[in-house]
Amino acid sequence: MGNDDPRDEMEGAEPLDRALSERYLTYALSTIMHRALPDARDGLKPVHRRILFAMRALRLEPGQAFKKSARIVGDVIGKFHPHGDTAAYDALVRVAQDFAVRYPLVDGQGNFGNIDGDGAAAYRYTEARLTPIAAALMEGLDEDAVPFRATFNNEDEEPEVLPAAMPNLLANGAAGIAVGMATSIPPHNLGELCNALTHLVDNRQATADDLLRFVPGPDFPTGGVLVEPADSIAEAYRTGRGGFRLRAAWTTEDLGRGQWQIVVTEIPYQVQKSKLVERLADLITQRKVAALADVRDESAEDVRLILEPKSRSIDPAALMEMLFKQSDLEIRFSLNMTVLIDGRTPKVCDLAEVMRAWLDHRRVVLLNRSNYRLEKIAKRLEVLGGYLVAYLNLDRVIEIIRTEDEPKQALMAEDWGSGAYLTDVQAEAILNMRLRALRRLEEMEIRAERERLLQEQEELETLVGSERRQWTRIKKQIAEIAATYGAPDDLRSLTDAAALAEAKARTQPWPAGARRTGFAEAPEVGEIAAESLVEREPITVVCSEQGWIRAMKGHLGADAALKFKDGDGPRFALHAQTTDKLLLFASDGRVFTLGCDRLPGGRGTGEPVRLIADLAQEAEIVTLRLFRAEEKILVASSAGDGFLLPAAEALAQTKSGRVVMNLRAGTTLAVVTPAEGDTVAVVGQNRKLLIFALDELPAMGRGKGVRLQKYKDGGLSDAVVVARDAGLTWPIGSKTRTFRAEEMGDWLAKRASAGRMAPPGFPRSNKFS
Repeated sequence: MGNDDPRDEMEGAEPLDRALSERYLTYALSTIMHRALPDARDGLKPVHRRILFAMRALRLEPGQAFKKSARIVGDVIGKFHPHGDTAAYDALVRVAQDFAVRYPLVDGQGNFGNIDGDGAAAYRYTEARLTPIAAALMEGLDEDAVPFRATFNNEDEEPEVLPAAMPNLLANGAAGIAVGMATSIPPHNLGELCNALTHLVDNRQATADDLLRFVPGPDFPTGGVLVEPADSIAEAYRTGRGGFRLRAAWTTEDLGRGQWQIVVTEIPYQVQKSKLVERLADLITQRKVAALADVRDESAEDVRLILEPKSRSIDPAALMEMLFKQSDLEIRFSLNMTVLIDGRTPKVCDLAEVMRAWLDHRRVVLLNRSNYRLEKIAKRLEVLGGYLVAYLNLDRVIEIIRTEDEPKQALMAEDWGSGAYLTDVQAEAILNMRLRALRRLEEMEIRAERERLLQEQEELETLVGSERRQWTRIKKQIAEIAATYGAPDDLRSLTDAAALAEAKARTQPWPAGARRTGFAEAPEVGEIAAESLVEREPITVVCSEQGWIRAMKGHLGADAALKFKDGDGPRFALHAQTTDKLLLFASDGRVFTLGCDRLPGGRGTGEPVRLIADLAQEAEIVTLRLFRAEEKILVASSAGDGFLLPAAEALAQTKSGRVVMNLRAGTTLAVVTPAEGDTVAVVGQNRKLLIFALDELPAMGRGKGVRLQKYKDGGLSDAVVVARDAGLTWPIGSKTRTFRAEEMGDWLAKRASAGRMAPPGFPRSNKFS
């Protein structure tokens, strides 16, 4: 034994890579063909097909009594589908939910879940039966319409595919993930599909583009509005891959006195309403959609979500565009028409190929059922021929039966005239005939039935032999489906979202076969202006020397009595509106944006501005001014550098503000003044005054700037922009001094010059105001 080589035992063993590849391929094929992908002929996966077949076996036809779902699931997994009960019940529940499938295949009784996302009750509490559409899918199973195969345990038989009297694949859609491939097909309107199929029967070479005249796009059970461009929809159906933008349907409800609210009446397909409401509430809490004030769910049997705006001046369309971008009020439903052709070959099909596969299947079903009926007619005609012989020779037949030990053989051996002999089937039928039936064996009745069957046989033989007649019969069947499950004539071509909404409101209840999903173009809507989010009211913004800020109601006069903390006093007082923004410039070169609607109220002494803006501890407030988008502002450092700052570039979106001036160590932002005029006047700490043209300064959003005035010692004291013709003014005591244009000559020079000593009477503070 010690000489045994373990390699001898491995001889003939299968290599690991080949074993893995073969087993994985087997698993992949099993998943693709028997679990995940639907059959193009009946649009069903095996689990759904087995559920319907098991329910039919339990005699759960439409109009019959319900039976427990537990009984159905038990039969499905016990006889046909060797998988878990949860998987089978989940599949049963889905095809019973009218918000999940466009045309439910199961009529459920009990709690089968809802659009909020609540799950169905356990299968021991619910009951089910088939719907008429499900019965139409299985019409002809007893007539050899489709082939059968053995079940997994070889104890029974199941159909390989259902006869499918309706195009279920496109009508109800499908979704599944296999190995290396997936399918995602949205539901469609059955009436539109029938129109397209009729056209395809008459024009077998029709393309997907031709069929789009009849099928403009999906029709989801939950309605909604498709905003996908028409060329994109056409490309998706042409290639079998693409997607559709689906939005909620909404309307504006007038509450009177200028108040209004948005009412969402339909939500996108497969969106859980409870999660949608939760997401909208989060947007309000997190202030991601400042225009939305509240959301409420007032739904009962229908969908009714109430969206309250923050201000009545907000544009409803602009508000909805914001919500479409940030919530599941708009989704993108993908299209991937990967299906099994003939139940075996997975293929990405276009719209025409999928419809053609169903039509070809219906022709096979028609031929199978016709041949089955021909066989039945042939057998019945044979029996009727025997009955006719027995009726015409009744006494002789009775004599043979009474006297012969082997009456069957005697009946078959007897010549009944003109060389006519009974067949085995005819003799057996005569012997099995009850005596009470003899009185009904009248020649006229036998001949009438025989004539009817011969005529039907001739028609069926003509049908089987003529392809044109076959397609004519299929068109008739399609028309019957359209008439039964389609829309009324006045609603068939209604696809515009606005017209559809109006018709739905007018027609109650909305017909089940009418289109539910409308079409519209996504509007081009601008952003909601901040001022539209709040009511416009006059306020007076007051900021103290120590940086305490508040907003007083109304425009207060200069003599209004204001309270401040001990040791504090007024510094800034601005008349504004609640819709305005403030720009706060700090000495460290930063600018902060403050919304007037978010300032603390006028009661008390306000709040420190450092709670609203992340102002550095060592930084001081240089100025506080109203934001005007078209304005330019002269900003200058204590070192004498400056530039023109467009106000629009100064807006900061965050609490930390933004840097607008790059400062050297030891310098600060010293001057912030509006650039209203054509001339700049600057004065240094050395009391030298320089006047130059405004157009010598560059405009920029951030930077160090350019030299305004040259200094040997000290730095910038003040700067101002004026209109030269109006002159330059400064205070002298309680009066003002106007430095006229003709007096400025000695102080006019190029930017970055040293300037000259200020004229007599210039303030000792070296400030222009």
